[in-house]
Parts: sequence; structure tokens; C-alpha cells
Amino acid sequence: MTNLATALVTKLKISNDLSDDDLRAIEALPIRRRDLESQQRIVADGDRPTDCCLLFSGFAYRAKTIVDGRRQLLSLHVPGEIPDMQSLHLHVMDHDLVAMSPCVIGLISHDAIKALGRARPVVADAFWRETLVDAAIFREWIANLGGRPANSRLAHLLMEIYRRLEAIGQARNDEFVFPITQADLGDCLGLSAVHVNRVLQELRREGLVEVQRGRFRILQREKLESFGGFEDGYLHLKSTS
Repeated sequence: MTNLATALVTKLKISNDLSDDDLRAIEALPIRRRDLESQQRIVADGDRPTDCCLLFSGFAYRAKTIVDGRRQLLSLHVPGEIPDMQSLHLHVMDHDLVAMSPCVIGLISHDAIKALGRARPVVADAFWRETLVDAAIFREWIANLGGRPANSRLAHLLMEIYRRLEAIGQARNDEFVFPITQADLGDCLGLSAVHVNRVLQELRREGLVEVQRGRFRILQREKLESFGGFEDGYLHLKSTS
């Protein structure tokens, strides 16, 4: 049987120095598997969860819906991430967590995570660092949404997702699978689906990307980075040592 914790280990090792004993303790976490369909809600705004969700495969997003029903996607998540770690201490969810694509997740009880943190302080530090990186990505998304034109917003987002997938071994040679709908892209970028389509066509005409059935190919990486004003420092993809 696949150990769902391997995705978490892969993610944490990117930017944290963990001993073999630390890694074994993570791999020994009791994790309950759950298979989800695309757009299935994992945790809802107002819930009081007793577990955290480890994303093993697929993509997920956090979203906030306002009174008139409009939705803003707040973040995207890739395998190895625990998008709702804040529920350890903020006991009521203030947003939705949703499967963007078919996903496999692992549910880890709050008690198990807290016990691991007490027993392995370096692992607790790694979890804390991951939440700080999450906050850094939030800040960059705010800057992207409020400070860049539409085509640059999309270029920046595509480069971010590529770098995050590349770091966990799920993107290479400037190609990556990203099964996001134009509606979801619009809700990430503050654009209508029609506007997203126009921006995608512009990036294609500029020879920057190719897109086919959820598979993206970056044709000119440096130019796409420049176009989106993308620098990956906020992702903190380096070891703490």
C-alpha cells in the first residue's frame, strides 16, 4: 500500500533539513486515505475540523465566496502540501478547501500532528516554516492580483505553478500538467472566463506557451518570467541550512 506520507516527505525535504529519525516519524503518521472527485469540497467555511488534509495527488484550492455568490480563489495547492494546517489552532474554517481536480488526500488528526511536533521539534519547525512560505505566496498573489495587468498575472501564475511542481519532481523540461478550467483561472486572477481565454491566446501568439488539454509547455522561459515579473524568491525553495 502506498504510504501517503511520502508526498509530505518530498515536499518538506525541499527546504528543510530533517534527520532520518525525523523522516521516519513523519512516515509513521496515521493517515486515512480519501479519494475525491473534481470540485468536491474537502472542508467548508464554518466547519470545525479535527483533521488536517495532506494532498497526495492532484490539485486543490482555497476559496472565499462573498454574499452575492461571487468567488475568489485564494491559493492553489500541489502534492505534499497541507493547505489547512491553520486549523490546528484556528478552530473554525473561514474559507472553503476544494479539490480542483480528482485528488487523493490523506487525513491526519490534529492530535497526531501535535504529538509529532512535541516529540520532534525539528519537524514542528518545518511545519511552521511551511506555513510562513504559504503566507509569502499569499502576499505575492495579492501583489499579482492588484498590481499587474491581466496578461502578466497569468504569466506569473503559470511560472509559479511550474516552479512548485518542478521542485517536487512533477514538472520538467518546461512542461507540466495543470488541469485548471478557464473559470477557475479567472477566479484566481480576478478575470472573467472570456478574458482568460483572450489572455491565453495572447500568450500563445507571443510564442510564450502552448496549452493542450491541461498540459502546458513553456516555450520561452526567460521571456515568460520577464513578462510576468516573476522571481521565485518568495517560494523559498532552498534548504534552511
